[in-house]
Amino acid sequence: MRFDLSANCFADVDVRADTWAVIGADRALRWRELEEQAHAWASQARAHGFAADVPVIIRGHKEAEFFVAMVGALLLGAPFVPVDTIYPDERMQRIASTLGAQTYFDARDGRFVSLNGHGAWVEFEAVEGAVSSTSTSTASAPPVLREKNLAYVLFTSGTTGEPKGVQIGRESVAALADWMAADFALGDAPVFLDQAPFSFDLSMYEVFGTLALGGTVVLASRALTTQGSAFLATLARHRMTTWVSTPSFAQQQLLNPQFSQDGLPALRTFLFCGEVLPVALARQLRQRFPAARIINTYGPTEATVATTWIVVDDAVLAHHARLPIGHAKRDAEVFVDAGELCIAGAHVMRGYLNREDLNAARMFIHNGQRAFRTGDLGAIDGNGLLFCHGRIDDQIKMGGYRIELMEIDAALRALPAAASAAAVPLRRPDGSVARIVAFVATGNDDGRLPDALQDWKTLLAARLPSYMIPSELLACRSLPVSVNFKIDRAQLAQDYRDVHFKAQRQHNA
Repeated sequence: MRFDLSANCFADVDVRADTWAVIGADRALRWRELEEQAHAWASQARAHGFAADVPVIIRGHKEAEFFVAMVGALLLGAPFVPVDTIYPDERMQRIASTLGAQTYFDARDGRFVSLNGHGAWVEFEAVEGAVSSTSTSTASAPPVLREKNLAYVLFTSGTTGEPKGVQIGRESVAALADWMAADFALGDAPVFLDQAPFSFDLSMYEVFGTLALGGTVVLASRALTTQGSAFLATLARHRMTTWVSTPSFAQQQLLNPQFSQDGLPALRTFLFCGEVLPVALARQLRQRFPAARIINTYGPTEATVATTWIVVDDAVLAHHARLPIGHAKRDAEVFVDAGELCIAGAHVMRGYLNREDLNAARMFIHNGQRAFRTGDLGAIDGNGLLFCHGRIDDQIKMGGYRIELMEIDAALRALPAAASAAAVPLRRPDGSVARIVAFVATGNDDGRLPDALQDWKTLLAARLPSYMIPSELLACRSLPVSVNFKIDRAQLAQDYRDVHFKAQRQHNA
């Protein structure tokens, strides 16, 4: 059984209908149950005024009900707007204001809730495909969107911190699923790890991969992922085949010896996106999981999760000190314009919601297709391989030199005993960069650099010009990550300031 993303309906309903579809934090659903409850959810949403092209906010965290609601929205033709509860209430209020929404669906207890606290809400549960309600009142739904036939609207934060609504069409998610089926070799009915917040587009790999391929998704809550061995045991019990995460999340798991082929015997694919994949991490994974493929993908939210890919095997690792992001996905084009990576194809978003200024600046037509300026620095080598050199806004200027932080990161990660590392610019009150420091994760709590790193400046000098070498190298057990499990440079800068402020106070006392 599967979900046809082109026709927006369940298909092959008599094939493996009793296999697991969703393993949630709250309960598990078989495919037949998912179909029944998704239709029931759509009926209930319709009673609240939701309809085709009317966006519906879904809030929660890894509940099976969250997945039911997303599928129900697809059946209804209503774009879903996922908002994870790990984000503050203020974020949802801003999103609701942008949409003109007064009601959202709370996946934690399966009810529609009025945002102002005065509207009617309905609490329901699916019972043999029917819905029982505690109210028959209809809350006000948001207005119909100008863009039609959207699958979802996902809000990302820009440099101002104001959420931007990325509008992804149904044709784009169908193309995503077709690409995964054609090129990723995930096997029959893959079992996906889903740990990224639904507000982070990385999780859409698992959502649409599960639906289109008739697989199973294991929704790993934030609480579960912090339980180490219990987390990995859960994945082993459900015979997880496809690991989807940022590289930083996988890096954290290496601290646990059970994160291995023996511990996860069914795992056959690592699917990465969201940040750079370090060579050192890929090598460690090749050692721990010799039978697994590593697929490195790249793409902004505006490109329906990803737009390039490469299988990172031993040959790729042998030839590259810094991994490429590969080649453009099928039916897409990726090119470099004035040093900036640009993408074109049906997978490109339909534009930012109510942001014609941004649409005019970032979107254009290329060879008759929608195209988008990513804001990422990039290059193409003589073999046609694409490389991403970081964000344009991560390119800093210090001492008159333009410096790419990712280039320093790559050199740091090539140091012995430095699998995970990051360069951090320290800024003056006027915003200019005073100097660069670096952090390296050692896996230890003593704060000491390993003996192999005592001569780190000399080692870096073999790879970097003098003006790019950090002034200090600090050891930490692991690098802090954001809620999306990306390395958090801002937090590292604050940690550095806190430590040195405390030391200064002790010195003055």
